[in-house]
Amino acid sequence: MTRYDQLREARTALDTPLFAGLPGDIRVSFEFFPPKTDALMAQLWDVVETLAPLQPEFVSVTYGAGGSTRDRTHDTVARIIREARLPAAAHLTCVDASKAEIRAVAEAYWEAGVRHIVALRGDMGAPGVPFTPHPDGYANAAELVAGLKTIAPFDISVAAYPESHPDSPSQDADIDNLKRKLDAGAARAISQFFFEPETFFRYQDKLAAAGIDAPVLPGILPVSNFAQTRKFAAACGAALPAWMESLFAGLDTHPASRQLVAATVSAEFCRRLYAGGVRDFHFYTLNRAELSYAICHLLGRRPKDAAGLENAA
Repeated sequence: MTRYDQLREARTALDTPLFAGLPGDIRVSFEFFPPKTDALMAQLWDVVETLAPLQPEFVSVTYGAGGSTRDRTHDTVARIIREARLPAAAHLTCVDASKAEIRAVAEAYWEAGVRHIVALRGDMGAPGVPFTPHPDGYANAAELVAGLKTIAPFDISVAAYPESHPDSPSQDADIDNLKRKLDAGAARAISQFFFEPETFFRYQDKLAAAGIDAPVLPGILPVSNFAQTRKFAAACGAALPAWMESLFAGLDTHPASRQLVAATVSAEFCRRLYAGGVRDFHFYTLNRAELSYAICHLLGRRPKDAAGLENAA
């Protein structure tokens, strides 16, 4: 999209109802975490069935610190591929794992039909504890990407940080690290969540100035629980706008109203990204479907076949 097209789209967004006439030309992906119990798996499966008709480019399943959810991640991804027939990506980290252990996990993923891995350095699990590489493992995500490429021809995504990773000394250093991950063989990056469109647009400009032209999917965290979001943001260094806290103030005992406010805020946020030329959206669902589905609907992404999950893939 040219700058002229972006300006025309911005004018359209201002001059007409925000969501009127959108052609549904976005691409979406969804992130889940592996459930701990059978009951939570049933809940997640309801979410998968709700979102599957939107025909996501892929869905991803996270991987706990130190491989703490290894089996559950594997089982969840394998079931999504087998039963929902959706392209599913498995997360994999460097934490507390030797290269041999990572090879075994990656080979098991490949055998289960997983062709896409989200390769991450990972965090140690306890707040504030610095990352320490396993003595026989990979030191960072760039090394992990390179190692995975020697195991199988995986499609690999990596992480990007519009506001810099908390461990990075500067944004320039953070962007250099992203470039190393892409040069090692990653095809795209998925961004950490952020809460103002300008944050992503400035980041895009900096990536272009650094010669990075690989796709970077903006990570969208629809805010439904502000206290929980504040904790997430503090852990990853994402800035929370002051106006957002005031919008959610007083809604703790009004869940239905809170959901309506959440949908309004998140939808407008994504619409402003769309007006700036964004066509790919990666939703951090927290294993809930409603907000992500509603945003996709407003942006024109509708089921092509409403008959059900069987015909959605």
